[in-house]
Amino acid sequence: MTTSTPYSALKQKVIQQLSFIYEDVSISSNIDDIAEQLLTLMALSDNISSPTPFANHWSEKDVVLITYGDSVINTNQAPLETLRGFLKNTIGDTVNSVHILPFFPYSSDDGFSVIDYSAVNPELGTWDHIEAIANEKHLMSDLVINHCSSQSTWFKNYLSGKGEGADYFFTEKADADISDVVRPRTSPLLQAVETHKGTEHVWCTFSHDQIDLDFRNPEVLKAFVKIIKQYLDAGVRIFRFDAIAFIWKIAGTKSINLPQTHEIVRLLRTLIEHVNPEAIIITETNIPNTQNLTYFGNANEAHAIYNFSLPPLLLNTLLTGSCLYLKRWLMSMPPAQNGTTYFNFLASHDGIGLRPAEGLLDDTEINTLVNTVKAFGGRISSRTGDAGEQKPYEMNISLYDALQGTVDGKDEWNLQRFICAHAIMFALEGIPGIYIHSMLGTTNDYNKLEKTQHNRSINRHSWDLEKLDLALQDPTLHHKTVLSSLQSLLNIRINQPAFHPNATQFTLHLGLQLFGFWRQSQDRKQSIFCISNITNQAMSLPLSELNLIVTESWYELISNTEITELTETIELQPYETVWISNIKNQQS
Repeated sequence: MTTSTPYSALKQKVIQQLSFIYEDVSISSNIDDIAEQLLTLMALSDNISSPTPFANHWSEKDVVLITYGDSVINTNQAPLETLRGFLKNTIGDTVNSVHILPFFPYSSDDGFSVIDYSAVNPELGTWDHIEAIANEKHLMSDLVINHCSSQSTWFKNYLSGKGEGADYFFTEKADADISDVVRPRTSPLLQAVETHKGTEHVWCTFSHDQIDLDFRNPEVLKAFVKIIKQYLDAGVRIFRFDAIAFIWKIAGTKSINLPQTHEIVRLLRTLIEHVNPEAIIITETNIPNTQNLTYFGNANEAHAIYNFSLPPLLLNTLLTGSCLYLKRWLMSMPPAQNGTTYFNFLASHDGIGLRPAEGLLDDTEINTLVNTVKAFGGRISSRTGDAGEQKPYEMNISLYDALQGTVDGKDEWNLQRFICAHAIMFALEGIPGIYIHSMLGTTNDYNKLEKTQHNRSINRHSWDLEKLDLALQDPTLHHKTVLSSLQSLLNIRINQPAFHPNATQFTLHLGLQLFGFWRQSQDRKQSIFCISNITNQAMSLPLSELNLIVTESWYELISNTEITELTETIELQPYETVWISNIKNQQS
C-alpha cells in the first residue's frame, strides 16, 4: 500500500540528505539545485508514490538464483537468451528471482570493472534480453558504484581533462597518510598515472584497473542516479550495491563505513523507492558482522544485507562436526525488523570470505578451515593486515568440493553434506540466494583457473548447454541429484508461512552435533522445528526435547510423513535434516 508524497516534502528530504553528505566538502553547486536535478533525473514530479514504512517486499516465495550472463552457453545463441531458456526449462517456478552478475562491457574481474554502465555487453546480448528476463523473474542487478574501469570513457576523459569523467576520480598525494585504510587486496592503494596535469595518484581499492570514483563531486552522484533510473526502466527490481562500504574516503581514516557512505545509501534509497516502492536495495559489504549490520540503519538504508558470516560458519560446522560457533553466532543475531531482512547465501561468484568470520572464529579455527579447503583443492586469497602482514581474505573453491569431507579428510558423505548445508540455509530467517554452480553441483574449474591465473575463476565455470543437459541426465553423476534435491527442498520452503523471511526464529539447544532452530509464522499458526545432524555419524533426536504440543498433529515435511508418537526418538543419518511442522505441506 502506498500513499502520495508532496514534491516539496520529498525535495526537502533530499536537501537534508545532501547537506549531510557535503557538509565538509567544498562544492560549486547549490544543494537546492542538486536536489532538483536528482529528482528530475528520476522523473519525480507531482503525484509521487510514497513507500509504506517498514513494509516487507518479500515472502517465503522469494528465492534468488545468482548467475553470470554466460554461466550457461549455447552455440549460435546469445548467452542471455540461453540463460532465459535455462531459467524456464531447468530451474522453473521454484526460483522466482535472478541476480545476473554485471552484464555490462568490462575490462577485468569478470564484470566488476565496468567500461560502460549504460550498455549490455554485446557478447551476452542486448537490453531486450535483459527486459525479457525481467518480465519473467524479479531481476537483481549490480550497481558497481565504488569504481569503474581504467578503459572507460570516463577515465580516458580524466586523463585528457576533457568531457564527462574529467573530474570523476579520487586522487591523493603520494605522501598522504593511508596507513589506516582498510584494504581487501594486497596491491598498492595509490597508482601513479600520467594526466594532462602531470602525474596524479588515483585511489584503487581493488585493482589498478578499477579506479575509485570521487563522490565528493556531486556530478558523480548525478551520473549514478541517471544510471539507476535507466536500470529501473529496464525492469530491475533489486539493486546490489557492490563494495558500497568503500565509497567515501578520507586519508588518515580507515576509509570504510564512513557516515557519508551510510547517508549516500539512505539518499539513493529515498530516490529509488519513490520511483518504485517495491524496489529493493541489498548492500554488499564483505566486512566483520557487527559492521555489516549497521547497513540496515533504522530500516532506512538497505532493505537487505548479505549474511556474510553464514558461509564460513556453516562450512566450519560441517567440516568439524560441531555447531558451537554457528550456534553462538545465530543466537547473537538480531531479528531483522519489518522492512528489512537478511540475504542468505553459501556460495557466490566470489570466494568464501574470512573477514566476516573475524571475532566469530578464533585463529586456530580459521587456520584449520583454510588448511582443509586447501586440501580439497581450493585456493586462498590474501589481504594486507593492519600491521602489514598477509592474512587470508577468502577461500576460493566450489562449495561442492569444499564439502568433500571433514577436517579429518575426504569421505563418502560429500553429497549428503552439501544438501544438508542448503537445507539449513533454506530454513533460516531471510531470503535464500543460490549460486548457479551450487544449484548444479559444479566442481572446481582448474582449466579456467590456469587460463586466468585468478583464484576466483575456480568457481566461475561456464557450462556448455549440451554438456550440462547430458550431465543432468546421467544417473552416475551427482549433478541431477543435487538439482532435484535442492528443487525439492525449495518447493517445500516456498509453501511454508513459517519460512517467511521475517518469521520468528529461536535457536534450539540440542548439543553440538545436532544444529537446530525453530521458526514460527507471523500469524503464529505454523511452527517448524529445523534440525540437522551435522556429523558423519548417526545421531538420535528424542522428540521429547522439542516439547511438541500434544494437542496438535505433527509432520516431517521433507519425507512428507506424519509423526504419530511424540515420545519416540528419531534416528538422523549423517547430515540428514528434518523439518517438523504442526501443519502438513502447505500448497500455494
